[in-house]
Amino acid sequence: MSKTTATSDNKSGSGPLYRIPPHYYIHVLDQNTNVTRLEIGPKTFIKQDNETVTIGPEKMITVPPRHYCVIESPVVRNEAGEVQFDKNGQAKLIHADLDIRLAQPDQAPFPLYPGEILRQPVTPLKVVPANSALRLKAVLDFEDETTHEQRRAGDEWLFEGPATYIPRKEVSVEEQIRATVIGSNQAIRLCAKKEIIDRAGQHRVTGEEWLVKKTGAYLPLAYETVVSVENAYVLTDKKALHLRALRTFTDNFDKQRMNGEEWLVTLADTETHILSVYEELVNVVNVITLTSRQYCVILDPVADGKPQLGKKKLVVGEKSFFLQPGEKLENGIQDVFILGEDEGVILKCIEAFKDEQAKVNRNPGDRWMIRGPTEYIPPTQVEVVTRQKAIPLDENEGIYVRDIKTGCVRAVIGETYMLTQDEELWQKELPKQVEELLSRDALSERNVLTRNQTSDKSKSQQQTTTSNTNLAKRDKSKLITYRVPHNACVQIYDYKAKNARIIFGPELVLLGPDEHFTLLSLSGSVPKKPNQIQTLCLLLGPDFFTDVIVIETADHARLSLQLSYNWHFQISDTTDEKEAAKLFSVPDFVGDAAKAIASRIRGAVAGTQFDDFHKNSAQIIRASVFGLDANQHIRDKFIFPQNNLVITSIDIQSVEPVDQRTRDALQKSVQLAIEITTNSQEAAAKHEASRREQEAKGLLERQRIKDEANAEEVRRQLLDLQALSAAVESTGQAKAEAQSRAESARIEGEAAVDQAGLKAKATQIEAEAELSRLQLAREAEIKFLREQNELEISKKSEMSRIETEKFKLQVESIGASTIQSIATSGPDTQVKLLQALGLQSMLVTDGRTPINLMGFGQGLLGGLTSTAIKNSKSPSGYHVEEND
Repeated sequence: MSKTTATSDNKSGSGPLYRIPPHYYIHVLDQNTNVTRLEIGPKTFIKQDNETVTIGPEKMITVPPRHYCVIESPVVRNEAGEVQFDKNGQAKLIHADLDIRLAQPDQAPFPLYPGEILRQPVTPLKVVPANSALRLKAVLDFEDETTHEQRRAGDEWLFEGPATYIPRKEVSVEEQIRATVIGSNQAIRLCAKKEIIDRAGQHRVTGEEWLVKKTGAYLPLAYETVVSVENAYVLTDKKALHLRALRTFTDNFDKQRMNGEEWLVTLADTETHILSVYEELVNVVNVITLTSRQYCVILDPVADGKPQLGKKKLVVGEKSFFLQPGEKLENGIQDVFILGEDEGVILKCIEAFKDEQAKVNRNPGDRWMIRGPTEYIPPTQVEVVTRQKAIPLDENEGIYVRDIKTGCVRAVIGETYMLTQDEELWQKELPKQVEELLSRDALSERNVLTRNQTSDKSKSQQQTTTSNTNLAKRDKSKLITYRVPHNACVQIYDYKAKNARIIFGPELVLLGPDEHFTLLSLSGSVPKKPNQIQTLCLLLGPDFFTDVIVIETADHARLSLQLSYNWHFQISDTTDEKEAAKLFSVPDFVGDAAKAIASRIRGAVAGTQFDDFHKNSAQIIRASVFGLDANQHIRDKFIFPQNNLVITSIDIQSVEPVDQRTRDALQKSVQLAIEITTNSQEAAAKHEASRREQEAKGLLERQRIKDEANAEEVRRQLLDLQALSAAVESTGQAKAEAQSRAESARIEGEAAVDQAGLKAKATQIEAEAELSRLQLAREAEIKFLREQNELEISKKSEMSRIETEKFKLQVESIGASTIQSIATSGPDTQVKLLQALGLQSMLVTDGRTPINLMGFGQGLLGGLTSTAIKNSKSPSGYHVEEND
């Protein structure tokens, strides 16, 4: 019966029957003795009335191979493995103890006795792979049978793989540790948690750190902690390591390093470097490479491992080096001073030394200059103040130079100049108004107002002009030049020499260091107001200015006059300094002239009636200004002797009354005068038109009569011509026909004669042309044949010469003996052949050619010694030769 069935049979609790299957068990409590016993199947258990089944049926626990389970409060067993019971039949328990049960030899399942608790179900054993381990901790004191060591509670150790860990009740598994793989150029940093002996056999104290550099997998011990994996720094010829010691120790190169000491590790020491636990990386130092045209200065250089504080070291290329700890470059890598012919450097001594180049002793504060062409590398005791370059100056260019020792300022003009060590460029300051006027054209902008009384439009234009001027800032160290236009002059005052000079144009003014322009402030606008126009250049004229003045006549009529004056400065000798100085004796010649002329006009008009002035205004004004000569004639000019200003003419542009009533009355009188003048002109025009009309009518009638008389005369002539035409027409028709026939015959005869002459002439021309053509053709043919024959003759002669030369050269090259041998080789060979055969005579024929046997016989009788037969080109095919 299955457990399910047994359980189902007793769910209601009515049945006392329990069917326990194999490998199942139940716990039965005897209520009388209060003892719980174990019943194991297979069996059928009948429960008594005093018994109670507390657990079951439960399946027994089966521990397969390589598995285990943990039982809490296990039963007590004797040496034979049997369970011990007390006197009441209750199984004895070891309370609060644990029993780890592995697979039984026969893999038999086992039940849980009353009181036993399955703390951990069946669990596979822990398999520890290679390169890993379990960190174990003892919770109870025990003796380790595998290592025969006595373990105390709290001890930790490793169970290293590959292996299968069998748990013990006295040991707890803290964690699984995996080995750290150390690659090439790597190391691991370990820290000891307590005093231990490491894998290398060295004693380590608590908190000590060290490196393991052996390539491979490293499994830290139980009291070792992997702090980090350190990678090696690869050193090259362009990179080094700057290290600092965290405590006193001996490094990998067997050098004693003190606490806080800094040093470099370069490629000369090692190719790769792993930082020790007592080394700190400050930074990676890059190599400093100097070319043959570079140098540098090292501050606080290191000598024998000790920094020389406050000192400097000069390093000149070509060279590559690393900066030692504590060293730094002054101004970085610098280029060698390559000075041309127009260049130089100004030097300053900051430390006493002996200048080997100049063979002199230099003291601190000394300044001197090195001029090119040369290459210069300043030593550490020298400071380069500046690099100078020669300034090329044209004959109209210059600079202001100041001597820094004496303070004297001078102008250098028209030469290429280089500042020395005791000179500097001096900036000449000018007033703001003069700065603006230097950039203004003295002619085109001579009447531009410079005061705030201008209109809004003038203000905007003035602001635009000022902003454009400010855009182009002048170099204040350059010589100030000013172009004086034609018929103008400027005054320049030297404050050091306390004298002035006046320059007439056209001329270029070169301003000295202590010289300044005389600024002229003239009156402007209409009417004239003072200080409206500022200028450096005084124009000598001729020019004009306009003014508006108010006058009052003797009858108290106030009038406003707009007058224009033509003026110019009269100077006879520009070299006369006194005459030239008069030009600038009056600061505002426009305002003074306008006031003087206005006062004269007011004085003259004050005693004149309005009507007289209205009729003779021009004469009155000119007489008041120019004055009258001895003949009571108006002079032609008015001279101001203070500055030789000459007023040549006055133009009255307008005369307007100031009072409104006077203006209205004058307007009415003018209108009335205009009306009267208009009416008179209209009447005169009408009378003139009537007179012209009568004259035209008389002329027209006379012309009509003349035309009629002329027409009658023409009609008479027409009648005469008509009569003559009729007579001619009646008598001249026959005459005309005869004349025409005779003329026609004459024309035909003349034409036939001309045609015959032309034909004869044409025939003659054709014959002459043909004869000329034939003559030229024959001459050309003869010339061609002659040239062809000459060419053929020259060709034949040249070919014969070449053949002769060729044959001669061949004969000379072959030789006479060789030719003879070649010629006689055939017959000689035949003779020798016949002699070898022993023949006295021989005849060879083709059978078709007849042979003279008589001759042959006579030859034989004549004592022929041999006959040579030779192949030839004869018709018979062979030729017979007789040889002696």
